Amino acid sequence: MIKNFFKVAYRNLLRNKGFSVINITGLAIGMSAAILILLWIQDELSYDEFHENKDRIYEVWNRVPFDGKLSLWNSVPSPLGPALEKDIPEVERAVRVVSYEGLLSVGDKKIVKSGQMVDTGFLQMFSFPMLEGDPSTALNEVHSLVLTESTAKALFGNEEALGKIVKLENRDNFTVTGIVKDPPSNSRFDFEYLLPMAYKKYGEGQDLGWSDNSTPTYVILRPNASFATVSAKIKDLKQRYDGGEAKELKWEYLIYPLKRWHLYSSFTNGEEDNNGRIGFVKLFAIIAGFILLIACINFMNLSTARSEKRAKEVGIRKSIGAQKSSLISQFIGESVFLALLAGIIALLIVQVSLPAYNKLTDKALFINYGNIYTWIAFVGFILFTGLLAGSYPAFFLSSFQPVKVLKGTFKKANALVTPRKVLVVLQFTFAIVLIICTIIVKQQIDYARDRKIGYNKDHLVYHFMTGDIPKNFELIKNELISSGIARSITRTNSPITDRWSDGWGQSWEGKDPNDKTSFDRFLSDEDLGNTVGLQFVQGRDFDLKKFPTDSTGLIINESALKVMKFKDPIGKVVGDLGIDWHIVGVVKDFILTNPYEPINPLLICGAKSRFMTFQVMQIKLNGGNATDKNLGRAEAIFRKYNPEYPFDIKFVDQAYAKNFEREKLQGTLAALFAGLTIFISCLGLFGLATYMAENRVKEIGIRKILGASVTGITTLLSKDFVKLVLISLLIATPLAWWGMDKWLQNYSYRVGIEWWVFALAGALSVLIALLTVSYQSIRAALGNPVKSLRAE
Repeated sequence: MIKNFFKVAYRNLLRNKGFSVINITGLAIGMSAAILILLWIQDELSYDEFHENKDRIYEVWNRVPFDGKLSLWNSVPSPLGPALEKDIPEVERAVRVVSYEGLLSVGDKKIVKSGQMVDTGFLQMFSFPMLEGDPSTALNEVHSLVLTESTAKALFGNEEALGKIVKLENRDNFTVTGIVKDPPSNSRFDFEYLLPMAYKKYGEGQDLGWSDNSTPTYVILRPNASFATVSAKIKDLKQRYDGGEAKELKWEYLIYPLKRWHLYSSFTNGEEDNNGRIGFVKLFAIIAGFILLIACINFMNLSTARSEKRAKEVGIRKSIGAQKSSLISQFIGESVFLALLAGIIALLIVQVSLPAYNKLTDKALFINYGNIYTWIAFVGFILFTGLLAGSYPAFFLSSFQPVKVLKGTFKKANALVTPRKVLVVLQFTFAIVLIICTIIVKQQIDYARDRKIGYNKDHLVYHFMTGDIPKNFELIKNELISSGIARSITRTNSPITDRWSDGWGQSWEGKDPNDKTSFDRFLSDEDLGNTVGLQFVQGRDFDLKKFPTDSTGLIINESALKVMKFKDPIGKVVGDLGIDWHIVGVVKDFILTNPYEPINPLLICGAKSRFMTFQVMQIKLNGGNATDKNLGRAEAIFRKYNPEYPFDIKFVDQAYAKNFEREKLQGTLAALFAGLTIFISCLGLFGLATYMAENRVKEIGIRKILGASVTGITTLLSKDFVKLVLISLLIATPLAWWGMDKWLQNYSYRVGIEWWVFALAGALSVLIALLTVSYQSIRAALGNPVKSLRAE
């Protein structure tokens, strides 16, 4: 029986080569798109799922009410970790994790790598497999060092690394006490080496205490510990240790489970909202389902469009005793066979597409062909697709009545509503929705990109203050300017595109005691305005040579001035971080971080800050020289004064462009999937056009004999498809408007949804549909009526 099924399917493939190629191509493209999306979804859902104790691991968060709303963030005071182990019996271990980038050197080999300083229990809490060393003791000593496999290879090649000495920052010697496997790409922990947290105190003095919320902290609860019990005990820990403002603000801590870190950690007024990555994952899952469904719909349309050629086969089989169930099995078996062929082609498409897809999504996705579960999933995917695609054609073809089939009276080609028309409307509805989404996402990106940023990013670059740059800063600065490479240079605590410090609790004359405004902070020495192109509306820039007291000077933006309500701000004193700052200037608002959000009040502090340090050189290159020439000469100067570290200039315009990466990815993927959907939908339209042309061939012949023109017949055949697309547009418009309006609510600075977007999407869809069906329509109109009527 099965052998017969495959024999019939094979003969049908050969007999209808063109039809088979189109059918398999449509299925293969849909299946490959679905596989790529499912790979991405699987990667997202598996983030940090490899940890053996994942059900007991939590992250500690702050929860503080401001202006009647609850704010949450996931960096806490450094002393909280030890306090949790001491005061909460249910906490088995607490681990703090602080990012650290430094120069590792072994002899003449020197590399800059990104690491993390962690508490001793890090390798026991998290499941990063150790290739060498003991995870329970590897980080016990202050000068212990754990390397990843790739870092060990970079430093020691194929030599044994365990027990060897590595120098950090040309300053301290560390002993390699362990080698771990490189962290997987789907983990929030991305390190190339680990240092003990004890080294932070050894190298930098005491931590900043309970007032500094900058340390990510994780806990693992004891087996059978109650989440509710721990949550209640940890809630007021800040108030017990810090008192004062913490009690006044009703400051709380909470623990957040590992399983929700990556996908759900987006909050509005203290509650999870729908803006986390889980929304993106759900959207991708829906898109994958729809693309696969559309590919199957295309298969259905093409299969039923050829129903006349198989109708007599069905009639004869039934007349000699074939059961309906046998016919259904035959047709579903054929669809599964086609799905298998399409699946093999889809895997080839996926393999070819993966490098570009990984680059687009910033992933390292792959198919593990050596895993038995991969093949089980693939077989299941083939069977599901084959059953979905073949179900309607199987029941449709098997339902033919032998008497009507053999008399040729079983068709109702001109019915107002048919399943095929409904399926085509569904296809184009989804395609139009994606077209509209693509246009609006692009509009939103352009709208934010065109927003005035408030400074001049042209020829503006920055370099981190690595190695010997801090002590040689003045020499580097003078040589860069005197040689004509740079026009001006300043030092800051962070790049101009980032916020590395913020907080509340500032004091000034006339401040409302209930004001809990949070200010962004920036640290700078002289010449910041000239270097980055800030626009002063009052006062002046820092000038330490002319005004030495500018070390405690303060520049504020217009938003900060509105909060402080000074009529004449110059000279006014603002208390912050234990220092009384005097305002020397007010600048126009400029975008420090997110171009989609309102600009926050900003304090630009002078050089005397004890809590922020200069970590970045901001350099305005000489625009009169070629950029390559400037960089080449600058590299020589940096290597002269900082020979141990690589020259690593970063462009501000490129850093600013990263703000648009998420939206750009969404727009690119929407456009890609819209294109695939349209292509597959066009195959479906082609199938329906073929079906209608075959069923109206005699009608067309009679019309031609009676004098109908080719244009008239083409219009007659095409208008039905235009109607289907217009119906799709009517359905898609409210759906797309609702979805994009909801998406835009995530942005305070957003574009409006205009009517012409829907008109453009409709016009494109109609044009695509006309181009698709015109071939069949014109071909039918040009046919010889003698041939079409000869059977009569």
